[in-house]
Amino acid sequence: MPYQTPVKDMQFLLNHAANFDAVRETGAFEDLSSDLVEAVLTEAGKLADNVFAPLNWDSDQNGARLENGQVYTTPGFKEAYQQYVEGGWNALGFSSEFGGQDMPQTLALMVFEALCAGCLSLAMGFSLTTGAAKALFASGTDEQKKLFLPKLVSGEWAGTMNLSEPQAGSDLANIKCKAEPVGDGRYKIKGTKIWISYGDHDLTENICHLVLARLPDAPEGTRGISMFLVPKYRVDEDGNVGERNDVTIVSIEEKLGQHGSPTCVMSYGEQDECFGTLVGKEHEGLKNMFVMMNAARIDVGTQGYAVGERSFQKAAEYAHDRPQGREYGVKSGPAIPIVQHPDVRRNLMTMKALTDAGRAIGYASIVAYDVAHHSPDEETRRAAKEREELLTPLSKAFPTERVMEVTNLGIQIHGGMGFVEETGAAQFFRDSRISAIYEGTTGIQAIDLVGRKLGMGAGKLAYDFIEEAEALAAALSGSGHDGLGSIGENLQTALSGLKETTRYMVAAMAEDPETGLTGATPYLDQFGYVAGGYYLARSAFAAAGLAASGEDEPYHQGRIDVARFYAENLLPRATGLIPSVIAGKSTLPSADSQLFSA
Repeated sequence: MPYQTPVKDMQFLLNHAANFDAVRETGAFEDLSSDLVEAVLTEAGKLADNVFAPLNWDSDQNGARLENGQVYTTPGFKEAYQQYVEGGWNALGFSSEFGGQDMPQTLALMVFEALCAGCLSLAMGFSLTTGAAKALFASGTDEQKKLFLPKLVSGEWAGTMNLSEPQAGSDLANIKCKAEPVGDGRYKIKGTKIWISYGDHDLTENICHLVLARLPDAPEGTRGISMFLVPKYRVDEDGNVGERNDVTIVSIEEKLGQHGSPTCVMSYGEQDECFGTLVGKEHEGLKNMFVMMNAARIDVGTQGYAVGERSFQKAAEYAHDRPQGREYGVKSGPAIPIVQHPDVRRNLMTMKALTDAGRAIGYASIVAYDVAHHSPDEETRRAAKEREELLTPLSKAFPTERVMEVTNLGIQIHGGMGFVEETGAAQFFRDSRISAIYEGTTGIQAIDLVGRKLGMGAGKLAYDFIEEAEALAAALSGSGHDGLGSIGENLQTALSGLKETTRYMVAAMAEDPETGLTGATPYLDQFGYVAGGYYLARSAFAAAGLAASGEDEPYHQGRIDVARFYAENLLPRATGLIPSVIAGKSTLPSADSQLFSA
């Protein structure tokens, strides 16, 4: 059975876990009816299922290649990308001022999810283009917006993010790429950048690189970084593409997965003829780039649950088709499909529940983003912005960590055939492994959560979330509904533990940051499990009401079953992480310990 975009599940979690009504209530969008959302997702699903999904295996076996300084993508990518652009999909969430469709970012993210599930190696590059457009919207000059935004919004031109260098991966303070002012508003760019996703390709006429570099008088550290727009082909004052800029593709990386996605080593200014223009103010490049980075982090989290969904569907199909063994205690007779074995069903439910939990967190994060940007009420915008801030590291880290478990279970369900490449089960694991690394590793997300987000109001963002979730847990526990009651009780236990570790973490980060940072990643995991449980619990509460009214009872009972399985089988992991969160730095040997010696 070919992959099918789960439009019904997506729309259910959007409405009942992430509260999409909050976006509707901003009044910023003319039509966000359920029928419109369903129509958009259905059409996006057709593109994902029928055009992108058939390319996924080919992208793994026949990936990007570099020939004579030009990168060529997997056969079929260019045609699929053209359908994406002609359908207006890239423009969905942008302002009509520059050719966009004035739709919420929430809907654009869901379309991105569908396409990533279809073919991650192709779709992942779209987030670089939309992210570059967002950065120019926020910080670009009027001239840059006029010349570049219409083409980036439509997808006719692509964008990239150029941060890392050979000596500076995540530590951007060590960037050495240089920018010399020419005197006419342009700058000569010189340096090398690594790990540049879609740094070159044959999908678009031009590629707009956003490059972090240092001016001659730049102070040391991150405060001395500026951002520059450096097109592959120079653009004249009328927006016409001209001669090639001095941008060289040194190589493309050989990777564990995502073979169809060209990850480039790029050299700027080898002939001293690479020109770019300043984006925003001097020395504020990192601040400006964070617009793109935060958008990319939510997008990468989306990649996690997108691939998780596809792995789940493939494993479920195999489990129904593969006869193996018999019921326990039965010695003879025909073999039964492995889906009838309890352990296989447990693995499938784990895949489903973790994927849906990640999806719900991601949707809640982007809904908060839209409300924060569009609500007419100042207090509503403030509260939504705080929730967005809290959920951003969770929406990046939780789905990308869990997709490794989900895709690993997908291989396990396939048994020995999962270890054989021809089934395609292993590709999902390999393709998704990078998601917990790029756009900020899980450790970096943990530092963001405990250092910055808990630092906002001495834990206020976390305590507000816990208080909101406790009210739901109490309502579920007192509902008189067997399944909801169990969900509520398990959620309350997990919330009590999270409140305990939040108090610990706020104090530790204020008094001894090394102690706090020692438990930061377990705390991030704990918070992610609780957030996933909360949003699935919200969806179960709604599902119970709909089922009681007789509306598609089997489907809504299934939604309750997913939330209950998560609450009883996966949410307890959050409480189990408490000792790791509060263990403290004394449990770690010093950096010069012989245990770490080479």
